[in-house]
Amino acid sequence: MSSRLDEALAQTKPLGSRARRRWWLPALIVLAWLAFGVVAGGMPGKLSQVQHNDGISFLPAGAEATEVARLQEKFAGGKILPAVVIFSRTGGLTPADQAAIADRAAAVAKLPGLTGEVSPPLPSGDGKAAQLIAPVSGVDGFEAGRTVQRMRETLNTGLPAGLTVNVTGPGGFNADLGEVFAGIDGRLLVITAAIVVVILILVYRSPLLPIVVLISAGLALIAASAVIEPLAAHDVLTLNGQTQGILFILVFGASTDYALLLVARYREELLRQPGTAAAVAAAVRASFESIAASAGTVILGLLCMLFSELSSNKGLGPVAALGIAASFLASLTFLPAALALLGRAAFWPIRPSAPKKNGLWQRVSALVGRRFRPVWIVTALALAVLAAFAPTLKSNGVSQADVFLDRVDAVAGQDVLTEHFPGGLGDPAVVVTNAAAANAVTEAARTTEGIAAVRTAPAVVDGKAEIEATLSAPADSTAATETVQRLRSAVHAVPGADAKVGGQTATQLEVRDAAERDRGLIIPIVLVVILGVLALLLRSLLAPLLLIATVVLSFAATLGVGALVFNHVFDFPGSDPSVPLYAFVFLVALGIDYNIFLMTRVREESLRDGTRAGTLHALGVTGGVITSAGVVLAATFAALSVLPILFMAQIAFLVAFGVLLDTLIVRSLLVPALTVHIGRSVWWPGELRHGRS
Repeated sequence: MSSRLDEALAQTKPLGSRARRRWWLPALIVLAWLAFGVVAGGMPGKLSQVQHNDGISFLPAGAEATEVARLQEKFAGGKILPAVVIFSRTGGLTPADQAAIADRAAAVAKLPGLTGEVSPPLPSGDGKAAQLIAPVSGVDGFEAGRTVQRMRETLNTGLPAGLTVNVTGPGGFNADLGEVFAGIDGRLLVITAAIVVVILILVYRSPLLPIVVLISAGLALIAASAVIEPLAAHDVLTLNGQTQGILFILVFGASTDYALLLVARYREELLRQPGTAAAVAAAVRASFESIAASAGTVILGLLCMLFSELSSNKGLGPVAALGIAASFLASLTFLPAALALLGRAAFWPIRPSAPKKNGLWQRVSALVGRRFRPVWIVTALALAVLAAFAPTLKSNGVSQADVFLDRVDAVAGQDVLTEHFPGGLGDPAVVVTNAAAANAVTEAARTTEGIAAVRTAPAVVDGKAEIEATLSAPADSTAATETVQRLRSAVHAVPGADAKVGGQTATQLEVRDAAERDRGLIIPIVLVVILGVLALLLRSLLAPLLLIATVVLSFAATLGVGALVFNHVFDFPGSDPSVPLYAFVFLVALGIDYNIFLMTRVREESLRDGTRAGTLHALGVTGGVITSAGVVLAATFAALSVLPILFMAQIAFLVAFGVLLDTLIVRSLLVPALTVHIGRSVWWPGELRHGRS
């Protein structure tokens, strides 16, 4: 085997003195990238320190709950994430328990990271629980999470046997979310990298190429993180754990996709060109348009998220777009330079050869050519049947406790709190009103159905008064949402009050309503943008409309399958309102990728051989690489399911399944069969429609 490697290395020497003199250029590019990687290698790990996972960071900037949150900071002297501590014993609290609770409360009050006094322990009516509230500073969400973790350690020290303690409320949930997402830059990266390496080894049957591709993806992630971290640190971008997880997956998936396309073309050119340097140059020229169009389409589709009302969506768009841009840059600079240095040795121990004339994709191509009409009719009908289940997807939001797939401490504490106290005691609705109307607003709140108690804070700041309304139902329940809507109607009707209602329940209500508005606005914008890119790329209007229609049908079918799986297999309680929008943006933008890879090759071949022959040849030669790219992207998105968050698990399934559906059915059967059926007219109104059919 070593002799074969020596032979491959010997063949890497470029032919001609001019090529020999240029060996330094790819070497310089590789060294520059590697030096950058060494200097900035810690940037991805720093992203978790600039996350904002509290509910307010998701809200529209002008939402009523956002305004209340800002006003609350004035009353509290800064941003606060209240941590609700709940002690409980099944048989009832004992005198020893009471003494231990008082001792632990005093110890918590001395912890750094609090802003204000810890409330006295409040016993429950049934005598089985007691709760206190610790005001955790929320200026830095990362530090707030560490404060709560220290609090949990302190609370669990020296408790009598049988007395349990949990920390819930906004502070507890923020800490548990931070703990989950802290694994992104460790566990998720390792799993994703392992998936990519295994698949690439199976595709290339070479140990060297997967390493080069993995290094390229890692450098792209470092480059993206180096730009995103300072922007997030200075609040130019909103970054949360969900966005960071998606960023990592997108970068690895996109980098691998671009690498597969470039390497496949490089392998073809090695059989045509006189040397490896010429083959790399020819491969870059031949694949640049399709890779650039793919990256540009995804970037523009993601940037459409800037039209969202939700701050979290506005942050996702540019963050993910920067990741795609970094993947594109690394794939067309570092990767070609590394291939030029390695030459044919990159494929060791396999010698690059022409594809088999009777391989799998040649047989698929022949089937499409013979039976194009039944192929597209059957596949379209099958997708339509699956799409019929899409309206059954539950996407009206879930409770805060249902966000976690594991039973974290904040969820356990919320259950105990709800069992022994009024459901909304830990997360009251907050009303901020003009001080002169405080009494009238308090009375309006007290008489609102679903309000258990009302407390007016004594302090008045800038002519404003703060009123806390305890909800009878748990803060994240449907009943609580209805109560907040009634409360808003009641206090808004008080003359001269200028009353605004915020708090946890109001925040969730605002997020749900904004997400529904976003779907109606952003989906049409994404479709128009992608249609424009495809029209410019393919010099046609009919072909882009065809591709858009097939991808939308594929998206609807994916939602239908998702509804069946989520409702009847996993029995999920529902989904985040943003799940359909996220799935749409990723599936349409990424699904179009594979159609771009196919149709740019179809157009190239059609110029020479006609539309029918060009389509079938393009399907045969691109089938393997595009399918491999789809499998890699689906597998990397599936890795998101390692994070025990409902939103991540649902996005992982929808995107992974949708990408496979696009790759194996839409791009492999539906699109080429329709193209062959329509013939040269598919290029209307472009000049190519006048060529051979």
